[in-house]
Amino acid sequence: MSQNRRISINYTALPNCSIPLLANFKKEGKTVVVLVGLPARGKSYIGTKLTRYLNWVGINTRVFNVGVYRRRQAASHQDHDYFDSANREACKSRRKVAEEALCDLIAWLTEDDGEIGVFDATNTTRDRRLWIMEKCKANNLDVLFVESICNDPKVIEENVLEVKVSSPDYVGMDREEAMKDFMLRMQHYEAQYVPIDDDLDKDWSYIKIFNQGQRYLANRIEGNINSRIAYYLMNIRVKKRTIYLTRHGETELNVEGRIGGDSSLSARGHLFAKQLGAFMKEENLSDLKVWTSYLKRSIETAENVPCASVAHWKALDELDAGICDGMTYDEIQEKYPIEYARRDADKYHYRYPMGESYQDLVSRLEPVIMELERQSSVLVVCHQAVARCLLAYFEDKNQDELPYLRVPLHAIFKLTPIAYRCIVERVQLQVPAVDTHRPKPVSLEPNRSSFESLQTVPAYY
Repeated sequence: MSQNRRISINYTALPNCSIPLLANFKKEGKTVVVLVGLPARGKSYIGTKLTRYLNWVGINTRVFNVGVYRRRQAASHQDHDYFDSANREACKSRRKVAEEALCDLIAWLTEDDGEIGVFDATNTTRDRRLWIMEKCKANNLDVLFVESICNDPKVIEENVLEVKVSSPDYVGMDREEAMKDFMLRMQHYEAQYVPIDDDLDKDWSYIKIFNQGQRYLANRIEGNINSRIAYYLMNIRVKKRTIYLTRHGETELNVEGRIGGDSSLSARGHLFAKQLGAFMKEENLSDLKVWTSYLKRSIETAENVPCASVAHWKALDELDAGICDGMTYDEIQEKYPIEYARRDADKYHYRYPMGESYQDLVSRLEPVIMELERQSSVLVVCHQAVARCLLAYFEDKNQDELPYLRVPLHAIFKLTPIAYRCIVERVQLQVPAVDTHRPKPVSLEPNRSSFESLQTVPAYY
């Protein structure tokens, strides 16, 4: 291992109770998160990120974007005049689409299975915010305002150039013409913008974000949900970066077809570790941080990577298979056929006896996600289930998809978060390894045959 690397330890206690750690979310009232702020201040970015995070931790959340409703009802392109407060007909039209979006949001929360609705619009006047409060309170919904305030011209210009002029509002339009129209639209909003008042609105629950995370102001943040939302928003950063995600190299237990354990790398696993080091050297990242789990195979895989620092996270340890740790799928099916069938029936929520579920693992990985959101260049060397959870967060995958995401050995995932999504590039290094991916079984019946139970076990096993 390189002698100039700083090593630190991060210990996150594992869940040891039988109740999901997020269960207390369900006890609180349903919430409407109302975004506030001028155009090009990152509101939709905040709303999209927050929605992805809340869905990842198991809170059913959806964005209701007023711009989408407006474009849906528009017969043609709406230039900046449409957003002028002096344009009475346009004001009526904009109010109508806002009412439609809020009505759908409320219906989803009160009549469907929604838990948090994000109302994505400028909401720049106090009258508009009072109207939203009135509608929500009438339906027994809590309201949390999130206001994005930015007075940095450079940041605003970057947002306009990177996001706004390429938005659906300007499809097919010349870039300079789109830029000019959007700047005029922004002026119309600036003329009527009234920020949330810290004295007048002191009884409201709100979070103010200044210059994309330079400073925060939180008011009347009460309850678990609002506290978690505030904590998350205070950790996200709007900046270009790349996160590298890979599993450990092939291990001796992988070759034997056994799950879990704490074995060392196989000969091919050590070769992958060397090639991983060479690959990351080519990436030429002087500030690269490397995170591993506490397990030997993860630490050994990272030994050849040139970096500024190494941190070992207990939270990155593989999903705990409990009484099945170190066994093959055939052995589990033979010794614990009921447990084997129960896991296949609901892989996300199923918890191994004396072990963990994917739901537990997501809870355990929350601190990792929070820290990843704050970092620039990071290489995470982890494990199959852990990598699935992290990829599901960045790719916005649901709980049914998450346990079956394909994360092969000796592959590197380059994650580049951009405006409203994450670009994922997979690089497969040319080092052979066994296949550890078990697709979802065709038959989930508890009385299925052994052949049906083991039908999707990887061929190498």
